[in-house]
Amino acid sequence: MAPSLFGAIRLSGKLRSALFMISPAIHIIMGLVMSKATASPIVPRALPDYTTSEAGNPFVEGWYADPDTEIYDGLYWVFPTSSYAYDEQTYLDAFSSPDLINWTKHPNILTIADVTWATRAVWAPAPIFRNGKYYLYFGANDIQEGEPEEGKIGGIGVAVADKPEGPYVDAIGKPLIGDYHNDAQPIDQDVFIDDVDGQAYIYYGGHSHANVAKLNEDMISIGTFDDGTQYKEITPENYVEGSQMIKRNGIYYFMWSEGGWQGPDYAVSYAMSDSPLGPFNRVAKILQQDSAVATSSGHNSVMHIPDTDIWYIVYHRRPLSETDGNHRVLAYDRMYFNDDGTIASIQMLVKDNFANGQMFDWKTYGGDWTVADQRLTIPSTGDARAFLDTNFTDVVFDATVSITDGSGDAGLVFRAANLSTGANEFAGYYACISAAGTVTLGKADIGTWTSLGETTMEVSVSTEYNIRVRAIGSDISVFVGDLTTPQVTATDETFIGGANGVGVRGTGAKFGSVSVAKAS
Repeated sequence: MAPSLFGAIRLSGKLRSALFMISPAIHIIMGLVMSKATASPIVPRALPDYTTSEAGNPFVEGWYADPDTEIYDGLYWVFPTSSYAYDEQTYLDAFSSPDLINWTKHPNILTIADVTWATRAVWAPAPIFRNGKYYLYFGANDIQEGEPEEGKIGGIGVAVADKPEGPYVDAIGKPLIGDYHNDAQPIDQDVFIDDVDGQAYIYYGGHSHANVAKLNEDMISIGTFDDGTQYKEITPENYVEGSQMIKRNGIYYFMWSEGGWQGPDYAVSYAMSDSPLGPFNRVAKILQQDSAVATSSGHNSVMHIPDTDIWYIVYHRRPLSETDGNHRVLAYDRMYFNDDGTIASIQMLVKDNFANGQMFDWKTYGGDWTVADQRLTIPSTGDARAFLDTNFTDVVFDATVSITDGSGDAGLVFRAANLSTGANEFAGYYACISAAGTVTLGKADIGTWTSLGETTMEVSVSTEYNIRVRAIGSDISVFVGDLTTPQVTATDETFIGGANGVGVRGTGAKFGSVSVAKAS
């Protein structure tokens, strides 16, 4: 039996041909849960109307890159590359989620044991459903131009499975595309089925050239265009790799990555056309690295929430503190369209509401930090800090804070550095509330503490308070509860930028609804 209706629609807007009829009386918001074997009842789920991954980016744990997406059986799926050295890239994992917050890992959905010709560099899986089967297109072996003629096999393969989580096995025993055509390296494929006529296309290419080809109805062989050719070059300006095709309101959007994949110029750009074959003229760059959030952002896919105009760009990026080129993680942010159909520039947002019960992007110094009841939690202790891998200068930093036990204080740390020297020896600012009823703004400088301002208010144990820090240049304001009138203000220019985090001194506390944004 075919998957649910959502399984027939590509998250990135790639519409399938109709798989089966479902009553029009049923209003689908998102995420149907329907057993393929038993056709169990539809279970409605909340609409995932987020500004970013509200439970934090990366949204899954581990080194991954090159994500592509699907919806199968009411679940959102992400299929990435395992981001290690080429010789270690011998398998693919996948992740599924009912809500884009809580993710289940499906390991080893495809391995080189299932593909006789693949030995390394298994890259960029592209999933799709058709003909009652789940197909997964992948690159392998990182072939260079001329190598197939020298006896080295590689290129784009296709595997098939009976379930979204596999196991996937090689469908044809050889690469589907195993040679260079139009100077395009056969990697980084994306598969798209047009809702106009049901024609399937494969977009791919590396080494600064991009091609499109037809897929036959069997999905495991290359078709032929009306002019007798099989591969058409569609290379737009600045194309490097990472092809992606989506469709919205009758417009075809071709997206790609440009720049060097380990460099500061790695980014995502796009073109628009009224045809799946182009021409694709570059419109703009929409995603690029942000020195406050992450570097080397690119190789994207797109999630479209069916029956809405909610879109997400799903991509990989490198944490600020990482220097290994392979240390890439998965992230998503909201993608908006302008009134004229163009895509607005993507803003990488920093949020964590801990709804997934995890703290993937947090590094801790001192204390026993855990996540409980959607709060970052620490029992009563001495000095302890937990930091995000950020580097903001002018910033608006929000979080909820509650003191659970002890007589000390808890609050927000910002523009912080020297994190590894110890919990009580960092350098940066600290805005906190205490069990005794004080609101304090101060600065720590490798063991030296200076108070910059203080006031009093009623503070109750186990009561959650909204705390906001607004720091623009040397002007710093601290808000508690009332986010319009500051409790403490100060002028200090000791620290101009650094990491954001939370901390305690001699108390236990809970933190939630963390949001860090550039101040305007």
